[in-house]
Amino acid sequence: MGIVPVSVAMQKAREAGLDLVEVAPHERPPVCRIMDYGKYRYELSRKQAKTRQHTQKLKEIRVRPKTGEHDLATKLNQARRFLEHKDKVLISVIFRGREVQHLEEGRRVLDHFLQQLEPLARIERPPTMEGKRMIALLAPKS
Repeated sequence: MGIVPVSVAMQKAREAGLDLVEVAPHERPPVCRIMDYGKYRYELSRKQAKTRQHTQKLKEIRVRPKTGEHDLATKLNQARRFLEHKDKVLISVIFRGREVQHLEEGRRVLDHFLQQLEPLARIERPPTMEGKRMIALLAPKS
């Protein structure tokens, strides 16, 4: 429309049922547009949401050697969801009391997890004992 006085621009915006929005206030003369302001703000927020990057988090799944099969399946699904969301997963098998004497049972549980999650993840830290915990760290495949 070119350079138009503010009052004329406001009148044209009212006639169109839209808003007069200042898009470049630092220019000389300031640049304004006749548009739906609500729609403009929504599109701006969508653009900002797309540019925001996901920060990778470390999620922990804790199990015990005697954890039931159904509970393991639930924890496995949760780990799968974490990996699909591009988060790292720390799987901990926690031994209590005399359970430490049966490391092979905990290793079996951990190997089951690693085998099931192999298509989605790579092993960043192989299974190791740290005190009374056996841990493995998985990272999502890129």
